[in-house]
Amino acid sequence: MSIITISRGSYSRGKEVAEKLAKALNYQCLSREIILEASEQFNIPELKLVRAIHDAPTILDRFTSGKERFIAFFRAALLTHLQQDNVVFHGLGSHFFLQQFPHVLKIRISADLEDRVREEMARENIPADEARMILVNDDAERRRWGQQIFGQDSWNPLLYDMMLHIGNMSVDEAVSIILHTVAQPCFKSTPESCRMLADEALSAQVEASLVKAFPKVVVDSAHGEVFVNVRGSLADEKNIENKVRRLLEKVVGVKKIQVNVVPFMVED
Repeated sequence: MSIITISRGSYSRGKEVAEKLAKALNYQCLSREIILEASEQFNIPELKLVRAIHDAPTILDRFTSGKERFIAFFRAALLTHLQQDNVVFHGLGSHFFLQQFPHVLKIRISADLEDRVREEMARENIPADEARMILVNDDAERRRWGQQIFGQDSWNPLLYDMMLHIGNMSVDEAVSIILHTVAQPCFKSTPESCRMLADEALSAQVEASLVKAFPKVVVDSAHGEVFVNVRGSLADEKNIENKVRRLLEKVVGVKKIQVNVVPFMVED
């Protein structure tokens, strides 16, 4: 039982690798489903959210605490799905949230620019120069998205366990390499790694439930006990604590709540 995440650029064949890999392992293959859940939480159309992901994230600036809310909704949806185990996820930013889980195999797929240009030309029926400009801009925007929203560079090799270049290597060969790698004991889930993921998923669900009311909320959890840190006035501490508890009444898995009100600072 394992979890595999694949980061990819457009026309890198990463989607094809993910789908063939999931089929070979009989795993669930996820991508769009997470974005759809996040868009439903945001109460904006999926198309607009996808556009924000593939372009600059300016659409999030139109919403109060848009960045914080998007991260919370996306993280909660992602981690909840990954708890099922036996999952291949490809696409947006999963590797940013999974660095602490050793049993998650994190992969980056890349391809030659000129190969990608030919794919874009064929799909859009456009000349090479136009296709190349589109792809270069798309790469820059995706990289900027990671830096602005998640505070990390998606091209950083330290985020991944494996980087594969689809050039001389075929998609089937890439899948074969990944199959061999994921079979190693270090990438098998254990009771301890599953518990870590369950705690992190609960923290994410709690944060998503609170982020609209408390944009700077920080949550930790262990075995169903959640520790909530929120900004607020100490004079209003009791009301804040009661509001937190009301907002978390329907979050499954919460057994005990501890609330810590952190006084507002000038920079807030």
